[in-house]
Amino acid sequence: MLKDEHDESLVNELKDKVKELKVEIEEYKKIFFLSGEHDKSNAIVSLSAGAGGVDAMDWTQILLEMYLKWFEKKRFDFNIVEASYGEEAGLKSATVIVKGDYAYGLLKGENGVHRLVRISPFDAAHRRHTSFALVEVVPEIPEEEIKINEDDLRIDVFRASGHGGQYVNKTDSAVRVVHIPTGIVVTCQSERSQLKNKETALKILYSKLVELKKIEKEKKVYELKGGFKSASWGNQVRSYVFHPYTLVKDHRTGFETGNLEKVLNGEIDDFIWAYLRKLKDEKGKKEKDN
Repeated sequence: MLKDEHDESLVNELKDKVKELKVEIEEYKKIFFLSGEHDKSNAIVSLSAGAGGVDAMDWTQILLEMYLKWFEKKRFDFNIVEASYGEEAGLKSATVIVKGDYAYGLLKGENGVHRLVRISPFDAAHRRHTSFALVEVVPEIPEEEIKINEDDLRIDVFRASGHGGQYVNKTDSAVRVVHIPTGIVVTCQSERSQLKNKETALKILYSKLVELKKIEKEKKVYELKGGFKSASWGNQVRSYVFHPYTLVKDHRTGFETGNLEKVLNGEIDDFIWAYLRKLKDEKGKKEKDN
């Protein structure tokens, strides 16, 4: 119809309507799929290198950069509060606080082990290596929801190590908080103020403890029903294959793509929504069975 009319104003109006509709669809999807208790909350994303030596540390840095690009596309504010560098390359660990509507709800499906298969750039023989990185995502929880005994904490102050400056400030006021009963360790080195780093570290610790209680509760329920799977090295959620072909596959949903470059450039929405649809379907089935 628009071709026949050749009305430029009508074409522009239609384009504007399509843009508005896309925005409305995205908002509807959030309301429909993200109704969990903390889905609207900010998120705390932690990455740590697993098996695979320097390749795993390099893989951890690649994953972090993928998520940073996604945060920017979503216009989420983020603060890298900790980054521990490998001696040769990559990152041993990193923690990011992500602020934005539904940040946790959208990112919760990234929780788990991410597996990489590629020809190692660190192997002189150019052999294929498999390495792993663990991604942990928890909602940012208001501190009043949980009480922590000060006697259960060990707080250390140290100088931030590594290359310095790429992600975080290299200062003398980095803070490490250890929760002795659970063994949870939280580090913050993003601020030049020791007090601010301590406050941020405690905020992350609160959130991780709340999530731990939730997991322990779910574990008891699942064990009664026949089993519980943790995010261990044998339970990877997604594989990224660089060689002999390119493929990114989510093992929970079956969704896959051969466009590896696009994924590493932060285009992970298809994986996020495939996981959220699967969660919604599973919830619907459970409600129907009950």
